[in-house]
Amino acid sequence: MLFAISPSNWAPFNIACEEYILKGFEEDFFLLYRNAPSIIVGRNQNTLAEINLPWVREHQIPVVRRLTGGGTVFHDLGNLNFSFIMNRCAGEESGFAKYTAPVLSALQKLGVDARLEGRNDLTIQGQKFSGNARALYFNKIQQHGTILFDSHIGNLSAALKANPLKFRDKAVKSVSRRVTNVSEHLSQPVSLPEFIQLVHAEVLKLYPEAQEYAFSQADRDAIQTLVTDKYDTWEWNFGRSPAYNHVQAIRCEAGTIEFHADVHSGRITALKVYGDFFGNRDIGELEAALTGLPHREEELRRALEALPLAEYFGPASIADILPGLI
Repeated sequence: MLFAISPSNWAPFNIACEEYILKGFEEDFFLLYRNAPSIIVGRNQNTLAEINLPWVREHQIPVVRRLTGGGTVFHDLGNLNFSFIMNRCAGEESGFAKYTAPVLSALQKLGVDARLEGRNDLTIQGQKFSGNARALYFNKIQQHGTILFDSHIGNLSAALKANPLKFRDKAVKSVSRRVTNVSEHLSQPVSLPEFIQLVHAEVLKLYPEAQEYAFSQADRDAIQTLVTDKYDTWEWNFGRSPAYNHVQAIRCEAGTIEFHADVHSGRITALKVYGDFFGNRDIGELEAALTGLPHREEELRRALEALPLAEYFGPASIADILPGLI
């Protein structure tokens, strides 16, 4: 087994790093990393339905889709992420116990009664501090998890406070559960670097042959290529969302306006606009102009700037209309 701590705190790099290891290394690999504030979305989720988009934009939070399933999570530097990328063994059980055991063992040695509950959550006194997910790739398995050690729980709540009434789809939804930081349950202070060493020591007990690995410049360049081509693109992080219906009503001086959009592969495939507004032009023209565009603020804003909104709605501005579309 190889062991490494990522040299980066940038979420697109670290999620790309996992794929690079999964597809490029024959050896078993144990990776630890921390991300600056970011949102990591499950592979099968509708990104917009999981996040508080205005808050995310205001705070310039990266949003990254990962290879594994499960729910959306918020990362910051108080959150430790661990990832086992392993060759699959014949008859290996499919649960999460095997690769969460070192984390639980480290915490129990600190006097914390941490447990694996349900399918993939680690909890303390019934409160979740770790969610785990996995993916299979030919004869390899990736299982990774978060550990809320000393995270800003308020930011987590704000970042993931999406409006569920906006979206109708069959995408996998995150399940809300009360969360907690490990640091709140320690009888004496332990720093995150110290905790990292404890987890590493527990992994070494299971895999005593593990050798530390340092990413070469060639490794970093290859990971950066994955970032550029995939993990830092709208097409992967938002456009890969399952098909969904977006429904939103706004009220402005022109009246009440409802937008009903069908979105497939990140693009608006159908749009209907309803309301009690008074316009001089057929609203179907506006619907046609926006159909086919990416469901992304930048493109929709540019399209609206080119349209005579007052002729369609009466007294309405881009600032009025755009929130109904995103």
